Amino acid sequence: MGTRPFPILRAARAVLAALAGVAALLLATPAAAQSDNVDVQTEAIILRPLSFFIVDQLHFGDIIPNPTGAGTVRLQPNGTRTATGGVVLVGNSHQPSRFAGLGRFNQQVAISLQSNSIWIYGPGPRMRVRNFEIGSTPTAILSTSPLRFRITSATGAFNFPLGAILEVGANQPAGDYVGTYTITLNYL
Repeated sequence: MGTRPFPILRAARAVLAALAGVAALLLATPAAAQSDNVDVQTEAIILRPLSFFIVDQLHFGDIIPNPTGAGTVRLQPNGTRTATGGVVLVGNSHQPSRFAGLGRFNQQVAISLQSNSIWIYGPGPRMRVRNFEIGSTPTAILSTSPLRFRITSATGAFNFPLGAILEVGANQPAGDYVGTYTITLNYL
């Protein structure tokens, strides 16, 4: 009597057919749907007479510090960004501050800062922000001494950008750095 491979072969074929069926089910089954939610902020600014609001925050953007020396990043009111001291500017996420207000046509306003420079803090040594520059014509450096401007819009609505200079330390550690400055606007 010879060996009969057929029953084993049939069993192997049956197992292979079952495995192929399971594999087909697994391959045919769509992957579980994945979703993620992102909260997006939407804003509107309603101007009232003699009001004053911040529209955009001052953001110096992404920066790579010089490993061996200090440098600066200047963000002009028009959005132009330059660097000194081997600091490298990356991307386009920078923006000057922007403020809006509502007075009367031909009214004067006096604008000043609480301090001529501030510190911003993060995971490394603090960095100084100085020379706050208002986007007037011509541009001017704001300080603790008020500068006077005239509202030239017929509606009395106005807005202005504000840039500054950031002092970046040598090999400044990576991370987010934040600080606060106070700007004062008096309607005259």
